[in-house]
Amino acid sequence: MFNDIGPLELVTLIVLAVLVFGPDKLPKFIQDVTRTLRKIREFSDNAKNDIRSELGPEFKDFEFEDLNPKAFLRKQLDNDELGLKDIRSTFDLKREMAELTDSVTGRDTAAALPGPTSSAPTSSAASGGRVDMTKKPEAPKDDRPPFDADAT
Repeated sequence: MFNDIGPLELVTLIVLAVLVFGPDKLPKFIQDVTRTLRKIREFSDNAKNDIRSELGPEFKDFEFEDLNPKAFLRKQLDNDELGLKDIRSTFDLKREMAELTDSVTGRDTAAALPGPTSSAPTSSAASGGRVDMTKKPEAPKDDRPPFDADAT
């Protein structure tokens, strides 16, 4: 529940609780909070059990965590009825991106990529097939960028 609270924040909360409630009322307040949390937990467990009993025996393995879309998708993708693990294992994102950038820049992909299709090593093949996507191509210094009157 409080996974993201650090030790300094915890000490700050304790000091703040002692200042606000006082050392004599703080134990009573903690007991009241824990009692309330227990009642809320008991209420939610009873509601879950009532829903399961009303749904019938065909939903006996129903979990409420499956209603979370992330958990549902994770469960369905791990099922592997569609063969997604094979697709995921054969897909090479770096190779696909290198092929895409080579096709955009007009370079030959067979010469730029290392692997069985490469016939001659080039500078990008010597660097491991990595393409610098952050570097912008240099524009000639004499050409001005196009002017768009509607954009201003």
